[in-house]
Formats: sequence, structure tokens, C-alpha cells
Amino acid sequence: MEIRSVKRKKKKKREEESIKVDRISNLPDSLLHQILLLLPLQSAAITSSLSKRWRSLFLSLPDLDFTSINENPKPPSFSSNSIYQLLSLRHHRDANNLRSLRFRTPITFTSLNSLIRLAVTHQVQDLDIEVTTRDYFNFPRWIVTSQKLRALKLKSSYPGFRLPPSSSISGGFQKLASLSLSLVILYNQPHLSDFFTDPNFPLLEKLALENCLGLKELRVCCRLLQEFTLKNSLQLDSLEVSGNNLHRLKVVSCFHSYSKESVVKINTPNLKTFLWNLNAVTTTVHFLDKLVCLRKAFVGVLLLHQDINSQTQCLLTLLSELGNSYKLQLGNQSIEILSSKKGLVKNHLLPFQNMRFLELQTRFDRHNVQALSCLFKSCPMLNILLLKIINDQTNERRQWNKDLWDMSNSEIQYWESQTYEVESFLNNLEFVEIHGFLECENEMSLAIFLLRHGKALIKMTLRSSFLCRDNLRRQMIRWMILNESIDEDKEVHERMLEMTHNASSNLILAQYKCESDLLMSYKTMATQPP
Repeated sequence: MEIRSVKRKKKKKREEESIKVDRISNLPDSLLHQILLLLPLQSAAITSSLSKRWRSLFLSLPDLDFTSINENPKPPSFSSNSIYQLLSLRHHRDANNLRSLRFRTPITFTSLNSLIRLAVTHQVQDLDIEVTTRDYFNFPRWIVTSQKLRALKLKSSYPGFRLPPSSSISGGFQKLASLSLSLVILYNQPHLSDFFTDPNFPLLEKLALENCLGLKELRVCCRLLQEFTLKNSLQLDSLEVSGNNLHRLKVVSCFHSYSKESVVKINTPNLKTFLWNLNAVTTTVHFLDKLVCLRKAFVGVLLLHQDINSQTQCLLTLLSELGNSYKLQLGNQSIEILSSKKGLVKNHLLPFQNMRFLELQTRFDRHNVQALSCLFKSCPMLNILLLKIINDQTNERRQWNKDLWDMSNSEIQYWESQTYEVESFLNNLEFVEIHGFLECENEMSLAIFLLRHGKALIKMTLRSSFLCRDNLRRQMIRWMILNESIDEDKEVHERMLEMTHNASSNLILAQYKCESDLLMSYKTMATQPP
């Protein structure tokens, strides 16, 4: 009994000793830094009261994110004095280089300049700032002189800031790889033809400019630039972008001035992604080299009340330059221009031989049908078609929906007349998905045509924008499409049977899943043998 008691006492003593051991404090500083960085800054600051070592650990944190000062998703604004005081405590520490600094706060230009000077003194590498000031302020010159800065994001919520002249930044930004500027006031220097160039930004890889007020001419020529984004430069008239390493180009909401014509010159032979959205259609885009590496392109123009002929020609020129794209997305306004009397019906569009994925956004009115047919003809190797119908609830569409079962076959007859023209398209199309399906005549006709003639068609999915509870109506749609799509010809009938593989002999034409919307998925098409 005494032996067992001694064992229990020894075990209890070992447990007490193990509890007293501070295993966390025995961890190396680098690992403790990683743990503190996972906490909101306010929680990490509390640990500085534990001991001198923990105070030293907090003051030597490589990353300071004042936007996470508490756990709220949207932290309230805080005084710039607290940021300055914390940086000042690190001021005389030799080994505490600052890797990143991030804050959002109302501030005066004097305080902002002091904060940036302290951050540069600590050799900050990543600087992310969003400020609100009482008046316009000049670009902080301490940023230009930094030899360690790798990434800079400067955003003014109000009222904006001015860029320094190109001559004053010569020799600066030598290490900068990423630059993002928002709300830049350029009325006094509307022509930036020699600012974003190799001498000023020799290592720049990523550039984003947003809300450049007064900018009329912009030239970007950086040898290592890989990604360029330009947004909300409404007064822009001329844009020139060049770079052999540029892979992604995004231009949104630009060229809205009332000038008759604006010009874009792009010399990017290795471009992979091109996004052109909400820009004036009168803009002429010139690609100086063929985009042989292009994988994805989006074209969504802004329709202006001007000569439709010039708008159509500019759009056709742009689309012809994107002929090597693997994936193409066209916005609603682009389809409307191509559907005009001066559009694709009267013009010739070069074929997209490499295209495998096509996404179209359209209201799908009757006047859009011929433009869609011409687009299908220009995509002979297409595999995937995604059609997003914009339902604006016009009287014309309501009438078609109401008279669905008494409609004429004029739409179907037109598509049947195009069978030979789009034969290559039908031979390669495998997947079709239509969003916003409202059972109108033109939508039904296209679905029936593709089911009837799509030799490689594997799956068709129709997604409605409303929840259908009328079972009888759905059954009518199923049988109507089936009866219209299955030809009496024996070869077509055998082809549709082959698509079922070894499925059940029961008819499974449309599978409905009533979730947030109505899903009609044409997964298997089978009928009883004749």
C-alpha cells in the first residue's frame, strides 16, 4: 500500500511541475511571431504586458495591420496618433525591419508624411494605405526615395492626391514590383506619356490605376509588367500599352468623353486575358501583334447615341483581333450592335478557329436571332455555349410567353434554314446552358434546333429565373421539345438512342430541381423503339 501511495505522490508532483513549465515562452521568436500575426492587432498588443520578452516580441512584429485592430468585420476608424506612437517605439531598434504596414484612417497630410517617413525608416516592404483628408495632397516623396519598398497601394477616399512630375521621380521606385493608385487628380498633368516607363519602374510587375480624374493620355511601357488594370478614367482619349511579359489587361469604364474618336494601341504579344468592359464603342483598338497566346476575352461595350455604322465597324475590328481566343464573352450591348441593320448581317466576321467556349449576354429578342446565327457560324469548333438571357419583362416577351402553345413555326423555320451554314458548329457543340429561360418562342426554337441537329450534343441545361409550380405546363414543355426535336428519320432516332448509353428505356428528357430557381437539365434523351 505504501508503494502505491509513493507512486501516486510522485505522479502528482510531476504533473504539478509540468503545469508550471511555460512551454509557449520556450518557443523561438519566429514561431511566436507567426502565432501573434494570426490574432487581431489589439489582442496581440495585450500580450506585451506579460513580460519584457513578450513586449519585445510585439514591438518586433514584421507585419502591422491596423485594419484588424479588433475582431469586427468593419473596424471603426482610429486615430493616426496610435499608429505613429507604435512606430516610434520601434524607431531605435536595429533589427526590427517592418515587412508590411496597413491602415485606414482620416488624416492630415502632415501626419501622413510623418507616418510614411517612419515606415520608410524601418525599411517597409509592403505599404497599403487608404486615407481621407480635408484637401488634395501631393504624393509623399518619402515613398519615392525608399529603396526597400516592393508593393504600394495608395487610395484616397476623398478628395484625392496629385502625382509628382516625372522628372522628380527619376531614380526612385527601383525595387517596386506592385503599384495601385486610386483617386488621382491629373487635371494639371493630363498627359502621362513618360511616367510609367522602365527608367522610373524597372521592376514593376503589377499596375492598377482607378479613378484618374482629368487623365486624357496614358502610355504604359514597362518591360517586366505582367498585369495592368485601368478603371474609371472617363476623360481618357488615348491609351498605349506595350510589354512582352504582359499577361492580363483589364480596361473598365473608360473613354466616356464626348470626343468623336479615341484610340488604343496594344503591343502585348503574350497576352492571355483581355477584359474590355463598359468602354465607349467608338474607341478603336489596334493590336500591333497577333494575340497567339490569348485564352480568355470579354467584350462589353457602352452603346452611345452616335452613328451606328462607326460603332459597328469598331466592334467588328476589335472582335477580329481576338480571333485566337479560347474563350470569348460578349455583353448585351455588343450583341445589340451586332444585331443592328449594319451589324453582322451586312458584315463579315473572321472565324474563331481556336474558340471552344462562348458566353453571350443578350435580351434574345427577335432581332437578335440573325446575329446569334452569324456568331455560331464564326465558331466552327465550339464545344461549350453559355447563353445568359436578360429578362426585362417587355410587352413583346410577355405576349410570346402567353401565346406559347399557339405560336407559329417561323422561328424554327429560320433556324432550320441555317442548318447548312452552321453545320461545323453543330458537329462540335457538346454542352449548352441557357440562363433566364422563360419558355418564349425564340428560346424554345433554339433549344429544339440544337437538340435536333447537335450531333455531338451531350447535355443541355435550361435555368429559369422563376420557380415554376405548374406540373402540367412543365409536362407540356417536355413533350413539346421532345416531339419537335426527334426527327422521324431513323438515323436521327438511333443517334438519340445512342446518347442514352445503357440508360432506362423510360423517357427522361428533363429533370427538374426546384431550389432557388428552376433547373431543367436535359441529361438523357430516350424514347421507346418505333
